[in-house]
Amino acid sequence: MSTSEESTPGSNVAPEANSLDMKLEVVVIPVSDVDRAKEFYRGLGWRLDADIVAGNVRLVQLTPPGSACSVQFGTNLVPAPPGSAQATYLVVPDITAARDDLARRGAEVTEVYHCPSGFACRFDEWAGDRADGAAGERASYGSFASFKDPDGNGWLLQEVTTRLPGRVSTSEVSFRTAGELAEALRRARAAHGEHERRIGEADASWPDWYAAYLVAEQSGAQLPR
Repeated sequence: MSTSEESTPGSNVAPEANSLDMKLEVVVIPVSDVDRAKEFYRGLGWRLDADIVAGNVRLVQLTPPGSACSVQFGTNLVPAPPGSAQATYLVVPDITAARDDLARRGAEVTEVYHCPSGFACRFDEWAGDRADGAAGERASYGSFASFKDPDGNGWLLQEVTTRLPGRVSTSEVSFRTAGELAEALRRARAAHGEHERRIGEADASWPDWYAAYLVAEQSGAQLPR
């Protein structure tokens, strides 16, 4: 779960240098009608990677835009009942734009909401505790919207603009889409304007400042001033 409220002892400790990478590659969701699910997710703009039949098994794989993790569904893949996958996170840099894009593509997506306290309201069981609109000051991790596929598998949009310390290695900072980079550059520009007002002059080393800001923001490190 991607949240700012949850932590465990040592959760912000960097992994040992020789630890092996374990990158989440695929999430399998249960559906009742493979072709219907395929049409639905392709309609959201997800990339179709595979549609394979081997004997009595069919496997379809799609990937959300900018995601390193894909989704699979099909026939005879998992014993879970269709629609039982819930609260699978899709992290976005702009919750309003992402919500509106899904709605435009035909998804029945909620309006943007936030939890006035705690974090449970993001789950459907606690939907009554939701407050309308994005989190105050658009706090990272705090704004949500939800939608379901035709089987009722639940998806949760979460706006993340600044990662908590230790969540991203500075050696792995990257931007998967031009839009994501553009939003980060806009935030850097605004922060750099404040920086120049503090120092009382134009900053000739602004490329270095921008670079440090972008890396620090995504990795959760202390932002430059």
